[in-house]
Amino acid sequence: MGRSGVAAALYKVSAWVRRRPTKVKAFMAAAFGLCALVALKMMVKDHSHFFIASEAIHFVGILVLIYKLNTLKTCSGLSLKTQDLTAIFLTARLFCSFSMENDIHTFLDFATLASTLWVIYMMRFKLKSTYIAELDNTPLYYVVVPPAIIAIFIHPYTHHARAARVLWAFAVYLESVSVLPQLRMMQKTKMIEPFTAHYVFALGVARFLGCAHWIIQVYDSAGKYLFLVGAGYVWLPMVILAEIVQTFILADFCYYYVKGVMSGQLIVSLPSHV
Repeated sequence: MGRSGVAAALYKVSAWVRRRPTKVKAFMAAAFGLCALVALKMMVKDHSHFFIASEAIHFVGILVLIYKLNTLKTCSGLSLKTQDLTAIFLTARLFCSFSMENDIHTFLDFATLASTLWVIYMMRFKLKSTYIAELDNTPLYYVVVPPAIIAIFIHPYTHHARAARVLWAFAVYLESVSVLPQLRMMQKTKMIEPFTAHYVFALGVARFLGCAHWIIQVYDSAGKYLFLVGAGYVWLPMVILAEIVQTFILADFCYYYVKGVMSGQLIVSLPSHV
């Protein structure tokens, strides 16, 4: 079967899926996610590599934005607020990482933060005339304040200072919702140009890998991993919940992205309900 034949077959499958009831589509999505988790568990022995891959894919997503800004000379369709939120949680995580990890994760976070700050600089100054501020109107405090409050009460219990532990938790929670302004902006435009779509899809893949790490760890420990510091300990369950929330936030977009790519569309079109 040639390339056109494969594309035609995938299009027919996509059309068949679209005609299914919502509950059936939700079940198929859950089944697909479960199959992907099983495949990852069987293929990757060291599950800590999922986090490295997740952070590397996020960095690649930022590089896609840099390429767009350099070649197209426009930031149309990009949410500056999502980039601001990304810089905030990366700064918080990097500060903690220097004292708590100081390894490959620290390097990847630094590279991603530096790239994100460059994107912010370009959007705020060099390409400001192409930024659509009226569509990027999610109040930042709606996204920042809840994670900060939750982090004060639910954070890891380690030998590090409490402030560092709260800051680490804040970074985890904020990351899980940082993409919301970008998704809201895309909801309003309906049509997403390729580079922005590639960037958001990279975030979706990165979050799925992060979520896979935690789920597999819980499975391998028969649930004991959730309570490493005694009964009633809620930090790890909250981390897993944050990963699952962001994965599901991005899952719908990733579906339409894959469908668009398989049908040969350069621009991703979203329906009104996404």
